[in-house]
Amino acid sequence: MFLPTSLATDPSESTTVQVVGRNQYNAAASLSPQSVNSDPLEQFKAWFTEASSESSPVLEPESMALSTCTPDGVPSSRLVLLKQVDAKGFVFYTNYTSRKSLELSANPNCALVFYWREAHRSVRVVGKAERVSKEETEAYFRSRPRESQLGAWASKQSSVVGEGEVTARLEALKARFEGKVVDVPDFWGGWRVLPSEVEFWSGKPSRLHDRVRYLRKDGGEWNVERLAP
Repeated sequence: MFLPTSLATDPSESTTVQVVGRNQYNAAASLSPQSVNSDPLEQFKAWFTEASSESSPVLEPESMALSTCTPDGVPSSRLVLLKQVDAKGFVFYTNYTSRKSLELSANPNCALVFYWREAHRSVRVVGKAERVSKEETEAYFRSRPRESQLGAWASKQSSVVGEGEVTARLEALKARFEGKVVDVPDFWGGWRVLPSEVEFWSGKPSRLHDRVRYLRKDGGEWNVERLAP
């Protein structure tokens, strides 16, 4: 809830906005180092399966905030869609000339956040990103609708464009690939985030939330610990 502390009529006057939170957390299940899987990726799969079930109230469980950073420490964040989670990490696909890809190429350190408000749960991931194989990119690209395949060609992601420019480019591409298989663009593909830290958060009353963090160094064993709320 947003409560302006004053109603300024002069555009030059600043209005302070006070934020009052009203959401009361009460996740159904408790969370502890003893109750979770020893592997955070397996624990994530269990939570994600619950969040994406037909009976789940979570609207878009695959949505995740990806934070990247330039080599000199300037951060940026955006929402992307999880396309796969496997024994290695979390996979998403994008344009390799986009800001996020350029930053990951220069500095692979990154973070992910999943926030499942309706389930009173969140997952935070810290790790390094690497490109997926061409074979993985090819397989995923072939699973996309044809319009999405053409869209990957049409959008020079993050570049400044004129009104209608992308639509016009898409129409030209439809003609170019009419009756043909749409090739995978060499500037498009996947990233896999390899986690070194994963935190599971479960909302509880009075803001006394459950937090369980997995940590490992140099690819060793995962250490599981409880964090103060």
